[in-house]
Amino acid sequence: MRTSLDFEEKKAFEGIAADQQDRTSSSHGNGDKDAAEETHDEERQDAQSLAGSQLPPPPDGGLHAWLKVFGGFLVYINIWGFTLSYGAFQSYYASTLLSSSSPSAISWIGTVQAWLLILVGVLSGPLFDLGYFRPMLYVGNFLVVFGIMMVSLCKTYWQVFLAQGLCMGLGAGLLYIPSLALVGIWFERKRALAMGFVMSGIAVGGVIYIIVFDRLTPTAGFPWALRAMGFIALVASLLSFPALLSGSGILAHRRPARRLFDASAFHDRLFLIFTASTFTCFLGYIVPYFYIPTYATEKLGTSDSFGLYMLVISVAGSFFGRLGSGMLAHYAGSIVTWLLCAGASGVLSLAWIAIETRGGFIAFSILWGFLSAALVTLPSAAFANISPNLSNLGTRIGMSWAISSIASLIGSPIAGALIKTKNGKTNFLGVQLWSGICLLLGTCWLCVLWVLTVRTQKKGWRV
Repeated sequence: MRTSLDFEEKKAFEGIAADQQDRTSSSHGNGDKDAAEETHDEERQDAQSLAGSQLPPPPDGGLHAWLKVFGGFLVYINIWGFTLSYGAFQSYYASTLLSSSSPSAISWIGTVQAWLLILVGVLSGPLFDLGYFRPMLYVGNFLVVFGIMMVSLCKTYWQVFLAQGLCMGLGAGLLYIPSLALVGIWFERKRALAMGFVMSGIAVGGVIYIIVFDRLTPTAGFPWALRAMGFIALVASLLSFPALLSGSGILAHRRPARRLFDASAFHDRLFLIFTASTFTCFLGYIVPYFYIPTYATEKLGTSDSFGLYMLVISVAGSFFGRLGSGMLAHYAGSIVTWLLCAGASGVLSLAWIAIETRGGFIAFSILWGFLSAALVTLPSAAFANISPNLSNLGTRIGMSWAISSIASLIGSPIAGALIKTKNGKTNFLGVQLWSGICLLLGTCWLCVLWVLTVRTQKKGWRV
């Protein structure tokens, strides 16, 4: 069924075609009739081609628009919820299912999942432009649900790696960027508000899946806990279909796909420094999320349930951190806020070394979630301030994220390799130093980025 949006778009582009016809008739009224008709046909075809390749102005509201927000929220519950909750799996795998594997090897499962989410997400952008949103929505959701269901049957490391790392990572990547792009098509003035609701699915999904894992694993067992999570993911996926596809017949039209590569970016100092900032921050950002439960149980001697709830409150803290950092960025600028949050996160990660009590660790977990949330949400907003040409904004930020995704891939396994076990006691000093030093190095790059942006853009210090 075609929507009112499609109808208005059709009328608008029919008007363009009519204008083209009028101009053509006027310009060739005294000329050769055949030449005029030929030119008329060519320009009419151009107008029709324009109608099939462009989108109407965003309505910034209405039922279909807010359904896109709801659908994106459900998608983010799955794709980022499983990523942020991997610390629960890390702890269980290390103590039970994959106890013969090293912490570093187990980390590769979660980091490959996060890496594919970002990398495939970048590559899926042009497919969205070419009108393949529906196939990506179906295939992506299938791979996520199928992957988590298959984890419930896994017995060996490589089985878990294929199901949770590769299968779920590929599925999440197909859904990551298109879900945001779809919201961007329907909103302009209220885009930040709409994106904020979508992003809140990250924390909601993480909290839901960690609690389900904690409650069902001791009672129903690991396989059925995973199947319960899979059924929740299936329901969220099925609900997202009508929400995201309602009134979206227009997306079947092919639009010019953006380029994946812009060689001139490597001659732009701001682009290079921005990428160095995201790369170094990503090396340390996700590490505590992977090791918070393990630290609680092995270092502080808490129960497994207590360790998982430390991860829950950290993920919950990230929800408020995204809201808070967004409000601060509105007044102080995206780069300034990003810099402050990265520096505070680095100092907090080093302060983690001195924490030896449950109360101190609870405070650390809450603060970590709150402060580190900006390290993922603010870079995209900050990039608009350093891009000299907004026409290639998507291409360049895609290139930067693709490079930085490598840091997400290698950061936690390197930290895991630094864990030392002596006389039955686990030493997390290497993990804490790695995360803190990487984030402080990223803060240094951000200071350079801020100074050069202020000098180049000449728009004041709030950038």
